[in-house]
Amino acid sequence: MTDLPEFHIVVPARYASSRFPQKLLADLNGKPVVQWVYELALTAGAQSVTIATDHQAIYDAAKGFGATVVMTRDDHENGTERLAEVAASKGWFGDEIIVNVQGDEPLLPIELIHQAVAALASDPDAQMSTLACPIQRSVDIFNPNVVKVVRDEKGRALYFSRATIPWDRDGFANGAQTIAADYPAYRHIGLYVYRAQLLARYASMPMSPLEKWEKLEQLRFLHQGVPVQVGIAAGMPPHGVDTPEDLDALRRHLGA
Repeated sequence: MTDLPEFHIVVPARYASSRFPQKLLADLNGKPVVQWVYELALTAGAQSVTIATDHQAIYDAAKGFGATVVMTRDDHENGTERLAEVAASKGWFGDEIIVNVQGDEPLLPIELIHQAVAALASDPDAQMSTLACPIQRSVDIFNPNVVKVVRDEKGRALYFSRATIPWDRDGFANGAQTIAADYPAYRHIGLYVYRAQLLARYASMPMSPLEKWEKLEQLRFLHQGVPVQVGIAAGMPPHGVDTPEDLDALRRHLGA
């Protein structure tokens, strides 16, 4: 896309991980996972790409492969808080656009970053954007690990949920396990784009009851009335690195 507005990319790089400790430093074909993500982000055409970490080992590794990296506090609850700290330290403000690219997604398609930025740019009243894709498998409709989103006529999120939304009252009540051709079911893709002014407000936003029960961070914004534009992608991006098994699969995919 050649008509995108300017944007920054921040790669939150937390050291601890309950399922796979130190995964961002794990070797993937001769480079740590986080280096793959950084080098991928450099090809997206952003004004800047910054790794934001809470640990000296990641900081040193990032410096070693020539990345722009900042050390952030180690008490952040999520990547959005880390992004907000970086935005404040960099002096980003107002409508400046910041993309959160997860540090464990080394094969994230660049076109998804562009599509998410374009979604935000297309809606001047929105302060945040994300992506979703059509749900193809009926089993995913009923899977609580698949986050669903429903949109309004402007493409903005009405709600995100682990539950089955929307509910096909007539079909599901009769035990149907198939998706009708016109069933508006979308699976959320966890790629977020923010305006700097929203990140500046984030620290003062309390956790919402919706977020508490669904364990979905994005519900904090909906609870506060923040318009969230949802772009529709063709499909899910390749799986990231959540477990050692994921890393092994990526090694095989890349021909290790």
